[in-house]
Amino acid sequence: MKRTAAFAVRNWKELVRDPLSYAFCLGFPLVMLLVMTLVNESIPAEAGMTLFQIENLSGGIAVFGLTFLMLFVCLTVSKDRGGAFLMRLYATPMTPTDFIAGYLLPTGALALAQVSITFAASLAIAAVQGVSLRPLGLLLALAALLPTIVLFLSLGLLFGTLFTEKAAPGLCSVVISFASFLGGVWFDVDSVGGILKKICTALPFVHCVKAARLAASLTFEGIGLHLLITCAYAAAVAVLAVVVFRGKMRADLG
Repeated sequence: MKRTAAFAVRNWKELVRDPLSYAFCLGFPLVMLLVMTLVNESIPAEAGMTLFQIENLSGGIAVFGLTFLMLFVCLTVSKDRGGAFLMRLYATPMTPTDFIAGYLLPTGALALAQVSITFAASLAIAAVQGVSLRPLGLLLALAALLPTIVLFLSLGLLFGTLFTEKAAPGLCSVVISFASFLGGVWFDVDSVGGILKKICTALPFVHCVKAARLAASLTFEGIGLHLLITCAYAAAVAVLAVVVFRGKMRADLG
């Protein structure tokens, strides 16, 4: 535990020292929340567009913000591997579990902080607009996002283990674009239909967003399926990331 805690503290310091972590992990989701709220104000009521209303927008922006934590985990792992930092630590009694927990614990804490700040800002916007947005719903949405947090952090660990510091960010950018577009953050997937809807529903991102939105609105019909699919993807990616990291560690030591 002491080894894990020491490594986690080191990674936490790396996060808080990087100004980009504040800009992208905390600031950018809030900016998008405000921008999309202003966009919603300009949409006429007769258009029937509800996607950018704060009760729906908060869950989508929360998932969008979590994609950037995947990027930060990926960059941290790939930098440590590229700079031979991990090779030096391999000579210590640290186990693969110590390394994995040391990477995921601080970013997991940052993920919870990020979602909490996003939802707190959503409550403030709802109060200004006179919209009913219940804190209990947002608490449940935070709980519903836990598998999503595991999913994106595991993707970051996997990409950081497999790819170099130069290649990893580009791949993460592709996943960020897919997660926001195919996750239905910026458009209503159900209204599109066809092949695009089938692609979206086959991937986990739209289920992450829908689970958060349903929980925030205290609507539980159908939420179980979305959570089940998200949990299945999160578990599969987490197991794959751990197996790949352990395999790379054994290869480096061999």
